[in-house]
Amino acid sequence: MTLSSLKILLVEDHFMARLALRSIMADRPDLSIVGEADNGLEAVRMYSKLRPDVTVMDLGLPGLSGFEAIASIREQNRAARIIVLTNYDGSEDTYRALQLGAMAYLTKDASGQELISAILTVHQGVRYLPRAVRDRLAERMPCAELTPREHEVLNLISSGCSNREIAENLRIAEKTVRIHVSSVLEKLGARDRTQAAIYAIQRGFVHRD
Repeated sequence: MTLSSLKILLVEDHFMARLALRSIMADRPDLSIVGEADNGLEAVRMYSKLRPDVTVMDLGLPGLSGFEAIASIREQNRAARIIVLTNYDGSEDTYRALQLGAMAYLTKDASGQELISAILTVHQGVRYLPRAVRDRLAERMPCAELTPREHEVLNLISSGCSNREIAENLRIAEKTVRIHVSSVLEKLGARDRTQAAIYAIQRGFVHRD
C-alpha cells in the first residue's frame, strides 16, 4: 500500500466474486484492499477496526443483510463512503440503500472500470449512480412509504397468504389485516393482490429465490 492509496473494504459472501474484485484492483497502486468480509456482522466489525476510505458492499449477505450492515456502519461514522455492488436491481432496493447512506449503487454486471470510477468518485464525497439506476429511481412509484407492518403484510401477500393466514402469522385481527391490505394496494397503486405481489417482486420490496 502506498501512502496515497485508498483503503478498500470488500464485503461479499462469494469467494469467486471477491477474487474477481481483487483482480480488478490488483493493478491499481492507488487502491489497496485492506480487508474482506463474507457476512454483514464481520463487515461491521472490520469497518470499525480498519476504517477504510471506501467500502464495497453486497446486499445479499448471510445473517446481517447488506442493508443492515450499511445502517450499522453509518451509525459508527456518518461520513462512511459505501458503494453497493449487488444482484438486486429493484428500484426499492436502490432507494432503500441510498436512504440508508450508500453513495453509489452498481449491479454486478457493471464493468471493472465503472467500479473503479465509482470508488474514486465516492471517495471525493460525490454520489455515483449509473444511468440505468437513475432511470429505475425515476420510475419508482410516486406513493407514500409503506410502514414496517405493511412491508410484512406485502411479503405475506407475495407468498400467497390469505387474510386469515396473514392474521395468524402476524397475530393480529383479520379486520386489521384487511385495513393493511387496502392501504398497501392504495400506496402501490395496485388493482388487486396479484398486481401488488408482482410489483413487490419486480421492484425489490420482497425477494424470491
